[in-house]
Amino acid sequence: MRCVGCSAGFGGTALSVETASRVQKMVRTSRYEALFAQALRIRLFEERLIELYPFDKIQSPVHLSIGQEAVAVGVCESLTREDLLSTTYRGHAFYIAKGGRLPELMAELYGRANGISGGKAGSMHLAAPEVGMMGASAVVASTIPHAVGSALAARLRKTGQLSVVVYGDGATEQGVHHESLNFAALHQLPVLFICENNELAVHTRPDARQAYRIIDHVGTYGIEALRIEEGYDFLRVGDVVGATVEAMRRDGRPRFIEILTRRYKEHVGPGEDFAAGYRSRAEIESWMAKDPLIADADLVADLTPAIMKEIDEAVAFAEAGPLPDRSALLKDVL
Repeated sequence: MRCVGCSAGFGGTALSVETASRVQKMVRTSRYEALFAQALRIRLFEERLIELYPFDKIQSPVHLSIGQEAVAVGVCESLTREDLLSTTYRGHAFYIAKGGRLPELMAELYGRANGISGGKAGSMHLAAPEVGMMGASAVVASTIPHAVGSALAARLRKTGQLSVVVYGDGATEQGVHHESLNFAALHQLPVLFICENNELAVHTRPDARQAYRIIDHVGTYGIEALRIEEGYDFLRVGDVVGATVEAMRRDGRPRFIEILTRRYKEHVGPGEDFAAGYRSRAEIESWMAKDPLIADADLVADLTPAIMKEIDEAVAFAEAGPLPDRSALLKDVL
């Protein structure tokens, strides 16, 4: 069993002595511990995926959120199950933070019939409407207009639901992002745009892709826009998103929040990619030095046994699940 706290780093990668000496701890409160537990649950789940992947049991490519968990738990803290969330193909964290169950998620990754979508969606197309997880997509930016449509439907049906869409910095380069911002602003729809900015589009940095600042460009549509630099801090993310959600429930207007973060693993898959030459281990270690899931090793040790039991049960559920029957091949396919 791997333990982030026991490894004094992440995924068995020990921090350098210099970085370990700069690790910063946050002040514990009951809210801190609740969000910490949720973030740790996401990380340990994905660490188990890393262990399982070489055995070819997971029948899906995986885009891991390790390093970015604080964004998911901070965003989802103030949402209800009825609020509607759409996300990217890096969506395990948001599915879990929104209230999704681990057994069905693991079974989906195994390609089993008892998975969220009968084993046919895999990692990149998660959807669980019962908890307001409306869908993820492998096509960059494609869920942004879906969220705007959900917001329009909520307005017309007077349900009071908020729509939230999460996407990466690369998605802001797609035309549909701007069309969606314009439509949401024009009709003043209750949709919260969240840019989960890890400053990478696969292997390419923003300065090679963008001639604009994301937050400034959003502002040209008249949408109130905020930026969070501390994307490792789930309390900070939760505070800003919570205040924004509260304002949106009052006035029903669109908002935008850009959250800086870092992914620790490669773009797709369970490995590291520091040898690829587009980023350094030192850059990521500077982020890890502020990561509560690394800094607070004592709390990690306290919480890990119960979480690992839950994950073990999810793995057992997946391994016992049947494969989809051939007759299900075209069912639910549009």
